Amino acid sequence: MSLFASSELTSGLPKAATTNDVGTRTVPAISVPPVANPTSAAEFSNRSRLNFPVPIGRRLPRLATSSFLVAGDIAGYLMAYFLLLPFLPHGSENMILERAFALAALGTIILYASNALYPGYRLHDHEHLRRRTKASVKVAAIAALGAILLPDGSQLLLPLAGFLGLGLIVQPVMRWAARGLSWRLGIWGERAVIIGGRNRIPALMAYFADHWQYGIRPEFSSSDMSEASSDNGPSIALIADDTGSFIAELATMRRQFAEVILLSDTPNLKITGLRPADVGGEIGIRLAVGGRPADSNLVRRALDLAIAIPATLVLMPCILIAAAAIYVIDPGPVFFRHAREGLSGKPVRVLKLRTMYQDAEQRLEALFRDNPAAQAEWASHFKLRQDPRVLPVIGHLLRASSFDELPQLVNIISGEMAFVGPRPFPEYHLSAMDREFRDKRRSVTPGLTGLWQISERSNADIELQQQLDEFYIDNRSLWFDWHILLSTIPAVIKGKGAC
Repeated sequence: MSLFASSELTSGLPKAATTNDVGTRTVPAISVPPVANPTSAAEFSNRSRLNFPVPIGRRLPRLATSSFLVAGDIAGYLMAYFLLLPFLPHGSENMILERAFALAALGTIILYASNALYPGYRLHDHEHLRRRTKASVKVAAIAALGAILLPDGSQLLLPLAGFLGLGLIVQPVMRWAARGLSWRLGIWGERAVIIGGRNRIPALMAYFADHWQYGIRPEFSSSDMSEASSDNGPSIALIADDTGSFIAELATMRRQFAEVILLSDTPNLKITGLRPADVGGEIGIRLAVGGRPADSNLVRRALDLAIAIPATLVLMPCILIAAAAIYVIDPGPVFFRHAREGLSGKPVRVLKLRTMYQDAEQRLEALFRDNPAAQAEWASHFKLRQDPRVLPVIGHLLRASSFDELPQLVNIISGEMAFVGPRPFPEYHLSAMDREFRDKRRSVTPGLTGLWQISERSNADIELQQQLDEFYIDNRSLWFDWHILLSTIPAVIKGKGAC
């Protein structure tokens, strides 16, 4: 009996209606989180009762936040040092090595500061990763040069590389803790007024309230712009529309606000079509756009192979155990290949572990006849929370952990897929999307994981899946790929949105 099945899904299933109107996803005004916060940055300054001038009072929360972040990075390097200590020659008595560590940590933190990572407001997570890694590599290169020039300096190379590498691993945790502490103290972020169409403002306010890590404290715009930009008002103006409708007011805004930012698209909300990768990885631009270098597909392919081949060898026993469990519950093929659309529209035979009964199509049709609500859910998400097709225990476990996707490592090795990219959807799923977007998807290699998997997973409807994939394609880079790849592990562990 063959181990492979041709498909688990029928090609003649209902199609979802789609829309590309941002207004359909805006959040009603009544659901916007309250902006007034007893621990806001402005009130933090007021409660101190110190008679500082207003500009200094505005800088105090930013300075305090930056101090917490610097302390977090120092703590990260201290943790890296203590983790390395048992492996260092002469342990804690090696004063030369300790001084080298201290200088390397100091140099890296100075580079972090010069790259605007303290406090790092308005930067996407993958941009934080890129700037931190580049700073560490620069310091490592300087340290390597110094070690070559110094007598017996070669003994410092490996410990310094391990120290800086461990720091990169530990520091994100410490940064998360420092950022969370600043948020709880009410000193994280800067007040900003959102200027734009009223149908967009509630959704943007809700977005920045939920994604407070960007450091934006949104407020409704005042009808009196001079009041909104007063000493006690917001220092930032966020334009959430095309600049064409605000050209006459731009000069006045730049005099009234410390910063005027034209918002770019976010992963979950399409605003103007501007791409953050074009503006230094920030959430918006300051009235100017810069270019972005092209990433090398050759480097991306080499990294895919460097990860996929060892991962396949290590995980193969686990895959075979899962396959045996599938066969015990529902004897028959344990793997199946399903035709999907790949790069340039070429078909990709995606390999998966079978998680459904062999008569899955008949079970789905029977469910739709008896349960119109389930049919509506399928039309919106092409997934079901209570799916009668899924095998008991092993099927749910494999799908919740995404373990059923691991055989696609073979597709990655063959070059049909990459680790990161838009997921290869079946034809009935793609047919619910507009033709222009389908052409855009064909321009990149499909991936094992992607932005919508770490953002929403199965909770994303067709429209939001399209928005997230489009955002990824427009901002595709090696750093973005690494951020998505590293974020996939906690997303799978949490099991948010999985079905």
